[in-house]
Amino acid sequence: MRFHSLLLLFLLTVWAWALDGEEGREEEAKAPEEATPGPLSDELLEEDDILVLTQHNFGRALREHRYLLVEFYAPWCGHCRALAPEYAKAASLLKNESSELKLAKVDGPAEKELVEEFGVTGYPVLKFFQDGDRSQAVEFTGPRKAEGIVHWLKRRLGPAATQLETEAEAAQLIDSQDIVIIGFFKDLQDEDVAGFLAVAKDAFDLTFGFTDRPELFQKFGLSKDTVVLFKKFDEGRADFPVDEELGLDQADLSRFLVVHSMHLVTEYNRETSSKIFGSRILNHLLLFINQTLTPHKKLLTGFREAAPPFRGEILFVVVDVAAENDRVLQFFGMNATDAPTLRFINIETIKKYVPNTEEITAASVTTFCQDILGGKIKPHLRSQEIPADWDQKPVKVLVGKNFEQVAFDESKNVFVKFFAPGCAHCKEMAQTWEDLAEKYKDHEDIIIAELDSTANELEAFTIRGFPTLKYFPAGPERKVIEYTSARDLETFSKFLDSGGVLPEPEEPEVPILEVGTNNSKGHKDEL
Repeated sequence: MRFHSLLLLFLLTVWAWALDGEEGREEEAKAPEEATPGPLSDELLEEDDILVLTQHNFGRALREHRYLLVEFYAPWCGHCRALAPEYAKAASLLKNESSELKLAKVDGPAEKELVEEFGVTGYPVLKFFQDGDRSQAVEFTGPRKAEGIVHWLKRRLGPAATQLETEAEAAQLIDSQDIVIIGFFKDLQDEDVAGFLAVAKDAFDLTFGFTDRPELFQKFGLSKDTVVLFKKFDEGRADFPVDEELGLDQADLSRFLVVHSMHLVTEYNRETSSKIFGSRILNHLLLFINQTLTPHKKLLTGFREAAPPFRGEILFVVVDVAAENDRVLQFFGMNATDAPTLRFINIETIKKYVPNTEEITAASVTTFCQDILGGKIKPHLRSQEIPADWDQKPVKVLVGKNFEQVAFDESKNVFVKFFAPGCAHCKEMAQTWEDLAEKYKDHEDIIIAELDSTANELEAFTIRGFPTLKYFPAGPERKVIEYTSARDLETFSKFLDSGGVLPEPEEPEVPILEVGTNNSKGHKDEL
């Protein structure tokens, strides 16, 4: 994913926030005050070679087109507007490909029944339908550029892999791409071959072949069914033997392909970012260097030497501080002058680790990784200094260094807003939070506070969205109540006056999603 606005600087759950652009984002599936229903007829209309679907003509479209890619969009959605020209271009490129394939779109807010039927929780969402089966929609997983959409569809419709008969054909295929995967199966009727082809169909960005020829088994030194990944970098080849008793496990093969199609050391940039965060490897070790400086570049040797034993467990990444990576640096609370240095992050827990030595060698890198995996190093938590006047205004200012003392004060009920300075929703509720603090400033047992989560990290929990509201009731239990109701002064007041009991919603609401999360009657920007 790529993001370009300053607001989005604070809205990512991983250090990927440095990306530019908006590919792959989804916006909250909130309905406007009035949604115009679609026509009652089942007539199929088109706009820019794209079918316009409603609940009344959806079934007809499935019957008349064997393959249908449907975009669920919202007119107010910025990401949908960004996708629109690419989607139209893809429709144009596919216009003469096949009458069985068609692109379509659904105005989600106007077609609530379809949105509910297909579990749409954000916009834009693309779903692929085949053979008129509306119960087996496949989530589109390709890039949201015209050529990527077309490539993904062709992989779904056409052969997922090339059958190889000769050494010359195998050599030509291997030479054609940087990465080529070939399945060697003694019996092409075996169900393992079907599993291999299913994996190939989903891995649209990789090239696949398969064979049963004995001479090819011999050529590549194989004696049993094996999937081989050939690559023009690192060790050149990686083998995935098929278990003779259990057969081919598709999930294991998919992970194998992801892990071994990555370079042992990947340089972070716009082209590699999607692979880095799509690798399913949760631990990332980052080497920050200035690639224009020879002493820095020499550190790459030791960094690379340390990588092989951790393949599949830790992703080794190089970040050039001389390139346009300021947002990555800011996410880690660093400056370019801090290079060369290492940082380690688990992108699931968002825990970050800092080495206790400035030395960067194969041995020191290996020790650093082993100590983190072995639990010998504690996460590094950033904190601002405690402001001298932190408790002088109605809204108390919390930072990492005073959070525990204030939030878990056994004599106080503490209501905390976790925010990001650039978050639009945080700005919208800022005045309401000030008004709430003013209202309860004379209540000795109630504290209204706020904490900038972009500059302060907590050991107790990770904040994944903005604004997040948490209530810490008085007492020794260290209880934490997540506030998920309306964000207005009246509801806040009822919540505090009831001792932290969440108000019942006036009417049930359908869960909706904005990139990450949406609270009932309130909005949250994802970290």
